[in-house]
Formats: sequence, structure tokens, C-alpha cells
Amino acid sequence: MNRRVAITGIGVLCAAGNHCDEFASSVFAGLSAIRPLTGFESVRIPQAARLRHYDASLHFSPKELDILDPFAQYALVAAREAVRNSGIEWTPALRQSSGVITGSCLGGKATEDESFRDLYQDKKTRFPPMVIPRTMANAGASSIGMEFGLTGASFTCSTACSSANHAIAQAFWMVRHGQLDLAIAGGSEAPFTLGHLKAWEGLRAVSSDTCRPFSLDRRGLIIGEGAAMLILEPLDAARARGATILAEIIGAGMSADAHHITQPSAAGASHAMRLALRDAEIAPHQIGYINAHGTGTLANDATETTAIREVFATHANKLAVSSTKSMHGHALGAAGAIEAAATVLALYHGILPPTANYTTPDPQCDLDVIPNIHRKAQPECALSNSFAFGGLNAVLAFRRAV
Repeated sequence: MNRRVAITGIGVLCAAGNHCDEFASSVFAGLSAIRPLTGFESVRIPQAARLRHYDASLHFSPKELDILDPFAQYALVAAREAVRNSGIEWTPALRQSSGVITGSCLGGKATEDESFRDLYQDKKTRFPPMVIPRTMANAGASSIGMEFGLTGASFTCSTACSSANHAIAQAFWMVRHGQLDLAIAGGSEAPFTLGHLKAWEGLRAVSSDTCRPFSLDRRGLIIGEGAAMLILEPLDAARARGATILAEIIGAGMSADAHHITQPSAAGASHAMRLALRDAEIAPHQIGYINAHGTGTLANDATETTAIREVFATHANKLAVSSTKSMHGHALGAAGAIEAAATVLALYHGILPPTANYTTPDPQCDLDVIPNIHRKAQPECALSNSFAFGGLNAVLAFRRAV
């Protein structure tokens, strides 16, 4: 069995928007959601991409909030929107053959950080019984599955900043090959805790002002948060029920650098892109847009440019490439899902999101990076790149719905 796979629903919750339509409007307009970081005065990280106007009580009862860390809340909010937008009508058979595959780098970091403070600072000796369920990385996937009664294969991938892309790729392959008839796939992350931010401070990879991917004066990444979920189902089934086809997911590629724990490798990145093209059975010239990993660090952006040129050769001069992290920040394990959502929406609306905050061309990043202003275009196919610490890479390939 080898089925074509459609994306029929998207849910997004991030700094750039609290729902899909708001997110699309924001990224197409090139609006940066990066703002001064408040509430962490002892942390030398001046800017962040945090959720705005998120009120957990509007989405969950007090009893539900007792068992849901913020990262799991975000996952469930995004999944609810994706399911609603897809128009799925659940049947017992569909519930049995549907699964949830998510990515998260950190899991319940807020709960973990609070528990460590209780233990080491406040010297508490007893803890609430739900600490473990709140911290486990699969809490988002499990909560989504329970919400909709889905009993097919469900699990969570944790591969640093490639977590969501690995999750979506696995979901795609399982739907394509018939192990699932529908998948809710994506990622979620809630990284804003004192302990975690101090760790990023020590890494010295965070920008002192904003995120400027591919720009000569880029200074580093900006940490973001949130979630995005996609509904994947067989194209024939989606058409039969009259669903709106936002795009097709047609391929995925994964690779490992086997090189360095933090420094990127052009060879590993290019290998993953080639594998995605091979899996999709398309030629390089069919790609018209790449949503780049584009973190805004000196090493990553130059290395990704080299990788793109290695894969696409002279066609790289015709490619449109942008990094939406310039607007919604780097949401770590959720980044790939948010960027996959941006890529699918770009194909559906025929609008390519820009690289915001761009100022000065860098000879080492000599690509068409769609600086600051969106572009109307209808590429046939697109890639979305995720390249993680540890050298773990995952690339998704999409085709515009026709």
C-alpha cells in the first residue's frame, strides 16, 4: 500500500498568532513577534518570542490544568483547532485507526523547574502526585489521543530542534503505508523557565537584539514557544469526504551528521534534503520554495546556504528561501511544526513569507531570502528544513494542492 497523503487541517499557537488565520496573516505580513523578555530579570536574554494573550482558563478546567504542563496545553489547543478546521467526523473505525505523533525537545520543563525549586530552594519533602505525568514528553500526544478517543499508534519524538519534523515524517510514512488512516502530527514546547533560560544564556547562542537570519549582522537565535498540529489523511479519503486539501505531503528525509554535538554540517543537511527529494520522487528543479531552518546564528545560516547550493546547484539561484523564525522565534522541538504550517499555508495561499528583520546581505548566505516583504508565487513544491543539535536532521517535502 502506498497512498498519497493530504494535509486537511492546521492548528497553530505561537508568538505570531493564537490561531491559524492570525498566524498566517502575521507571517505573510512579515511582522516580527519578538519582544523584550520580562519576568526573568536575572537572565541576560533581552528578547524572546512568547505567546501573547494566552489564557489557559479559556481552554481548560481547573482539574485539567492540574495535569497539563503548559507544553501539553499548547499541543492540545493546536490539535483542537486542526481537527475543527479539517471537518473530520469521527467514527469508531476512524478513531481506532488514527494516531497522534508529536515532537517535543523539553517536555514539561515548567513543571520540572518548579519542582526543582520546591526541592532545592524551599526544601519541600512532598510533591503533588501528578508531577511525573506533567513532565513526561508524551503528555501532549497522550492528552490529544484521550481528547478524541484515538487508539491507533501514538508516540513522541525528542530530537532537539528536529523533533516536530521527525514526528510529522513518521506520521506521513505511517499514513502513506496504511498503518494509520489519519494522524494528528506536530510539536509543542514551553521553554520559558528560569533554569532553562540560564542554560541558554550559558550557551551564548541567543541574539542580543533580534533574529536576523541570513543577514550579515545576525547575532544569534531568539527563543520562542508554542505548538502546531497538522491533520494527515489519505488524499482519496479526504477528497471523498469533500475536505479542503491544503497541500500534499509527499516526502521526508532524515540524516545524522555524526560530526559535532552543536556545530552544523553541510553534508548532513544536504543528505537529508536529497533523501526528501528521493522519497517524494521529484527533481530538484520542482522545488520553488524552502522554509529554511534559518536560526540566525553565524554558523547555521552559512552552513545551510552551502547545503542548499550542494543539493540544488544552479537551481539554487532560482529558489526562494526564507526563515520564519525571524518572526515567531525558535520554538525548539515545536519549530518544525510551526514552520511546516507556514510552508503549507504558503503553498495554499500562493504567498511566500519573508525573512523579517533583514538588513545587510552576507556573501556566505547568497540566496534569495525574500527580505522583509512577502512574495506572491505558486511554486509546485516546497521543502521545510530542521537541523538539530546533535546533528539530527529532518526535511519535509510538500506539493501544492491542485
